[in-house]
Amino acid sequence: MKYTATYDMMEAVRNTNEWMGATARAFASNPVWGLAPNPAFKMLSAWGRVTERSFARMVIKPDWGIRTILGDDGRDHLVSTEVVVPRPFGDLVHFRVAGLESRSRKVLIVAPMSGHYATLVRSTVLSLLPDCDVYVTDWHNARDIPVSEGKFDIEDYTLYLVDFLRHLGPDTHVIAICQPAPLALAATAYLAEEDPAAQPKSLILIGGPIDPDAAATDVTDFGRRVTMGQLEQFAIQRVGFKYAGAGRLVYPGLLQLSGFMSMNAERHGKAFTDQIYAEAMGTAGEHDAHNTFYDEYLAVMDMTAEFYLSTVERIFKNGEIARNAFTVAGRRVDIGAVSSVSVMTVEGANDDISAPGQCVAALDLLTGLPEAKKARHLEPGAGHYGIFAGKSWRNNIRPLVLDFMDASAAPEAGSDAAAARPAPRRARRA
Repeated sequence: MKYTATYDMMEAVRNTNEWMGATARAFASNPVWGLAPNPAFKMLSAWGRVTERSFARMVIKPDWGIRTILGDDGRDHLVSTEVVVPRPFGDLVHFRVAGLESRSRKVLIVAPMSGHYATLVRSTVLSLLPDCDVYVTDWHNARDIPVSEGKFDIEDYTLYLVDFLRHLGPDTHVIAICQPAPLALAATAYLAEEDPAAQPKSLILIGGPIDPDAAATDVTDFGRRVTMGQLEQFAIQRVGFKYAGAGRLVYPGLLQLSGFMSMNAERHGKAFTDQIYAEAMGTAGEHDAHNTFYDEYLAVMDMTAEFYLSTVERIFKNGEIARNAFTVAGRRVDIGAVSSVSVMTVEGANDDISAPGQCVAALDLLTGLPEAKKARHLEPGAGHYGIFAGKSWRNNIRPLVLDFMDASAAPEAGSDAAAARPAPRRARRA
């Protein structure tokens, strides 16, 4: 399947469906049909609107959409984004809040590179902005990166995180969500050996596959079932002529999306059927729950082939992070070398992507870290999305994370300042 024609064929199918939706919407919405009212035209127009919007979203990078936040002074403060460290495969982006006093917590959110854009963590960013100075890793769509920029695999990803942390300084708190959790742990360990002064204050790992074998899911079962040869043959394609990355080998976003949808096909089918009926009845809205969710969910990006294949082979199949055998440029990164960074893991009891047990395994690898600097939290009833963006995050997990950051930034126990400081509410210690 590593042919440009295959990639272009998938794009042609998407484009055709978008055109069919637009055609159905325009045809069935013609005022002439008002002369002979028939519910069939309303249904056809509704189907067209939903179909056109859905297929159009697949090639559009969502906007952050964060315009203002409410400050402690009761005023709205304008929010703007700026790239502070540009890189070919991803930038370090800063959310600048105008007129808001400097916030003591500097936070780097490591967004996942797993098929969706960094805007997937929009609500996480929004929830932290009033209390934190927020930075985010904004990964680029591989289809837009010329072949001349070279490769990008999990070792390059790790070194990107190392560079970002060096730029931000040692007073940084890192939140790694899902896919980047093992690589954020590796980057911290890399700094512990190579540049201890650049280590972050704390590392919060949320729903990440540190040890995929700790608890089976559909994702881990797929990793065991498919050989690397099969994966390379059937999942990898070359970017078509339409984009700047023409000729680059990628795991296409459209192919990823088909996999995402098939995992919960019945639920997605019902959601779209209900939305078509809502459109026909006039009860749907531009920013209703369906459109808000699927505008983000359907916006997918290509990953470089080497990043996708190395993730499957080295993280899931070989378990290099779980065995503390991960290497960068031929040199082993010893996770046990981390001795001063406070580390917290967060898992959802109902997470079917990174099941409970996969993320908390990080604490056992941190053999050089005192137990007092480790914490874990298991959120009852929460799924994968809920532990970083849903009600569970807002009401329960976020306060624990902020308290953990404050505790990690406090003076060491035994000092006069520490003795005088009240102990914050914390997650359960490991």
